[in-house]
Amino acid sequence: MNKYTSLNNWMENNIVTAYSLIRIFVGFALFVRGVLLFSDPSIFTKLTGANQWYWWFSYAVVIHTICGFLVGLGYLTRLSAFLQIPILLGAIFIFHLKEGLVRVEQSLELSTLVLVLLIIFFLFGSGSISIDNYLKKKQKNKLN
Repeated sequence: MNKYTSLNNWMENNIVTAYSLIRIFVGFALFVRGVLLFSDPSIFTKLTGANQWYWWFSYAVVIHTICGFLVGLGYLTRLSAFLQIPILLGAIFIFHLKEGLVRVEQSLELSTLVLVLLIIFFLFGSGSISIDNYLKKKQKNKLN
């Protein structure tokens, strides 16, 4: 029981680490998604069902690739999350909402989860394990 209490206390004291790990995972997952879309544009055409959304495809690929990587690193996290929010809103309201919940492929609930996480990263920043935090500490030490 003592080990359980010790582990529980450690986890309670390291919630910030969990937040950073979630941010890292979501960021690099979005980066991989951008690379996959870049490597095979037919995936996006299949998702949208038309070539008329090519401008959206270009925006989504560039933003997912660059900003996903930046979110994963924790650099310019708020800006990177903010730039990805319209992509997820479009994915939810234009593509997934008409398909409904619980699909084998891309799904409404997964896109909604990522959207909520991006909003959280936009509001609360990158967390303690990030380049943003490192630069902030370095700037603070320079001023002192």
